[in-house]
Amino acid sequence: MAAEIVCSKWTPLVLRELLTGPARFNDLRRGVPKMSPTLLSKRLKELEEAGVISARAKGAGGAAEYRLTTAGEDLRDVVMSLGVWGQRWIESSLSLKNLDPSLLMWDMRRNILPTSIPKRKCTVQFVYPELAAKRNRWWLVIDGRDVDLCSVDPGFDIDLYVSSTLRSMTAVWMGHTTLKAEINAGHIQLSGDKTMARSIHGWLGLSPFAKEKTRLAS
Repeated sequence: MAAEIVCSKWTPLVLRELLTGPARFNDLRRGVPKMSPTLLSKRLKELEEAGVISARAKGAGGAAEYRLTTAGEDLRDVVMSLGVWGQRWIESSLSLKNLDPSLLMWDMRRNILPTSIPKRKCTVQFVYPELAAKRNRWWLVIDGRDVDLCSVDPGFDIDLYVSSTLRSMTAVWMGHTTLKAEINAGHIQLSGDKTMARSIHGWLGLSPFAKEKTRLAS
């Protein structure tokens, strides 16, 4: 019965999103972009019926906000263990096969460490030159602990420009390589605020599994 609740398709990824805090439907969609809205609605209903999550309308007539119950929070070790296992035992070339800039940027947004950023509103533009025009520019607007992700120019002055191949930035985020290595190789270029550029190793948070080392034979 536990497997029927937790192991249905996409459910562990929905749970992964909710482990970072309460989220609305559209937030969950951004975290699991290849999951259809219809299936996401179905899974949320199933999890609510199983007592794993609760839904609460935020404000009068507002969209529902989903959060883990005590039972759902108790699944944290189960879900995180899947990520650890994947980092240890799945070939990095396979995990870097299906790259998605929207998913990468969404994950990067929630792992930013603002304590290493100047105490003012800062805007960082990421450019992935090899992608089509509608998908190759992203902006992170960082204001204290608030970090917004924009796929359309927010209109603010840019403090730091980051130009990278999508594969290089994804590999850095996953812990398969380092920022220093990719910058030295010329795969990632930084320009703009020198203080932010020097401290990027401190504020660009990585995947929670990035520190796990592969156990595959080289």
